[in-house]
Amino acid sequence: MTDQPTVLIDVVGRIGQITLNRPASINALDHPMALSMHDALRTWANDPAIDAVVVAGAGERGLCAGGDIAAIHRDASKLSSGGGGDDAATANSPSGRFWADEYRLNLDISTYPKPYVAIMDGIVMGGGVGISAHGNTRVVTDRTRLAMPEVGIGFVPDVGGTFLLARVPDQLGTYAALTGGTLSGADAIAMGLADHYVPAENLDAFRDSIVSDGVDAALSRYAVTPPASTLDAERDWIREAFAADTVSEIIEGCRAVGVESADRAADRIASKSPASLAATLYALRHKESDLAQTLRREYRVSLRFLQHPDMAEGIRAQVIDKDRTPAWTSDHASAAASLDAVFAPLPAACELSLETTTRLGGIECPSTRRSSPRVPMESV
Repeated sequence: MTDQPTVLIDVVGRIGQITLNRPASINALDHPMALSMHDALRTWANDPAIDAVVVAGAGERGLCAGGDIAAIHRDASKLSSGGGGDDAATANSPSGRFWADEYRLNLDISTYPKPYVAIMDGIVMGGGVGISAHGNTRVVTDRTRLAMPEVGIGFVPDVGGTFLLARVPDQLGTYAALTGGTLSGADAIAMGLADHYVPAENLDAFRDSIVSDGVDAALSRYAVTPPASTLDAERDWIREAFAADTVSEIIEGCRAVGVESADRAADRIASKSPASLAATLYALRHKESDLAQTLRREYRVSLRFLQHPDMAEGIRAQVIDKDRTPAWTSDHASAAASLDAVFAPLPAACELSLETTTRLGGIECPSTRRSSPRVPMESV
């Protein structure tokens, strides 16, 4: 039997449909898949026969569980061992090249000129957030389990995740980033990371209605008021505990709250890579002005962590051997002291270029057009 493509590209009526098609791996995103998505979006952006795009994942387990972690582990193991990598070698590694194209895709999604309906059903993690949460029509369900769990594998939130999470009010974004915890569909809407809630049992009818009636009519018919967010109920203590300036102080603040959920958060943070936590907190506290600048900075940090021993070790412990006992290489103090090197500019030839000759919707694409991408509602 012929292997199925890993991305299914189709047009039904006036709707372009993109389906990530690796259900056995919860549609983990790899380099060819990102390129296929981007090619389709570029084509449809200027096609008058296409009114909207729908992005979904094959199977019932989720939209996308993130990047191809096994491939990233191979690069991290090589580049972090015995001086095996520098910035140039890392940028030219398979992971470095993948991230560059993935981040360009994320940026173009953020200013797509037509309705971009992301079906955020089931597991939506890491790279899955990048292809959904920057869109202009983000649909979650009762099965949504959204997370940016990178700190647990010795990495940092990327794909524009630090842009989104830094703008969530009341430190809820900081909580999500440092704990790597899972958010429900209701949580995602409360945080401004999604727009609409459609019960999973109605998804097929909802998608059919998009084809027959259009996006707005389908949303009017099938989107419902979400249930209460459990995370929203924890907002008060999160706002206080996660406002601290260092990771250690945040852990202490959580333990001082005196409720079980805060203790669990402290325990979760304490189990993560100190290097990852320090870099993540710095990125959230020193947010860039727009998504493009954020992606450039995230690219620098991603390459630096591909060279850091914690990433290979974290993936080994959580994904490869699954012993869940990573041996991190730094403590919180030394991790904070190394941040200048982590965030330093790359050599000029290695910096992420977001320039492209592609035009979306008859205008320059977002690498040169700085339109406002989708962001959560920021407190003032």
